[in-house]
Amino acid sequence: MFYPDNPRELRDLIDQSFRNSRFGPGMPPPSNTKKKIYGIVSPHAGYVYSGTVAANGFFEISSSDFQDVVMVGPNHYGIGKGVAVMREGIWETPLGDVEINTSLADEIASRSGVTDFSDVSHSKDHCLEVQLPFLQYIKQRVRIVPIVLIIQDIDTAFDLGNAIADAVADNVDTTLLIASSDLTHYEPNAQAHEKDSELIKAVLALDVTKFYAVLERLDVSACGYGAIAAVMVAAKSLGATKGELLRYATSGDVTGDKSAVVGYSSIVFV
Repeated sequence: MFYPDNPRELRDLIDQSFRNSRFGPGMPPPSNTKKKIYGIVSPHAGYVYSGTVAANGFFEISSSDFQDVVMVGPNHYGIGKGVAVMREGIWETPLGDVEINTSLADEIASRSGVTDFSDVSHSKDHCLEVQLPFLQYIKQRVRIVPIVLIIQDIDTAFDLGNAIADAVADNVDTTLLIASSDLTHYEPNAQAHEKDSELIKAVLALDVTKFYAVLERLDVSACGYGAIAAVMVAAKSLGATKGELLRYATSGDVTGDKSAVVGYSSIVFV
């Protein structure tokens, strides 16, 4: 549903997303980025809508030496556990298999008071799976810890974020965090830009309290807000001092239909 099932077509679409100079980075990876990137915020719509925006974050991390990725996103279907870690197994995409790092999943779960192990929670959702082909495009081999959230309140975000930070602290140089989320959903383009810009300011400041205040005050319909907040908490605890916005665009900016759009951002925590 979100990208081609043919490996060559999929690689070509990802390549085009990187080479797109209007919404993407305008060139293929690797980047020449030397700074430490603790994590990224990445959208999860169909690649024809958000692939170019997503490519910016993956371009930036393409020269980073990470081996493990902790991925956090929203549970769109509300099935399974409130905060669900998938503990073991392999995720298959048209570009190959991606293994779950069971020991890291155990480390995170043991430090958190809110997580449960659940496979069924992940069985339908796309939010993490659509990140994988981009990861596979820039890295020959990577392991993942998938986490999806039904419960996304601020206390859950702090609990999970701190658990992630504690679990990866000794391997921070080889671990990347991904928060998978789209921003405003199905509102006029100008309104989406306005709301999302306010929310992004809080993300760039790594201010979780302000982030939740803006969410509530402006009623921002970001689907993975708890995932963004948890990764903000973890990144800040591990040493990040700010977020940097690489690209923001809406589906309306990409397609031209600006009546009811979805907002996408690509942000790195450094």
